[in-house]
Amino acid sequence: MSDIQIALVGHCGPDSFALQSSVMGFVPGSVILKINSKDELDAKMGELSLLLVNRVLDGGFDSESGIELIRGLGEGTPPAMLISNFSESLDESVAAGAVMGYGKTKMRSPEAETALKSALNLS
Repeated sequence: MSDIQIALVGHCGPDSFALQSSVMGFVPGSVILKINSKDELDAKMGELSLLLVNRVLDGGFDSESGIELIRGLGEGTPPAMLISNFSESLDESVAAGAVMGYGKTKMRSPEAETALKSALNLS
């Protein structure tokens, strides 16, 4: 089992599939978990290396805002990265405590690879 566990938080099925494929290409051997509720996230939090958070959460969360979820994360949690095509939302997520994310249209780009590896402290 890999030491790197990446959570896809609040993404719908098709987006989860596409994100999982792109992340596995950039971080081979990582374990990708699909999380669609606050309870699931809380239960797995201590095992996770990175949270890839959807801008509009799909599933059972306190809010549908991925930025609000990021803002509510406490100290000692894994880094969170917003996945959004809207640059203003990416900036807002960083202000809320996230590392800089990227858009779904860029999920197979060099920028996405750099962002993922930087968040995971990989070279």
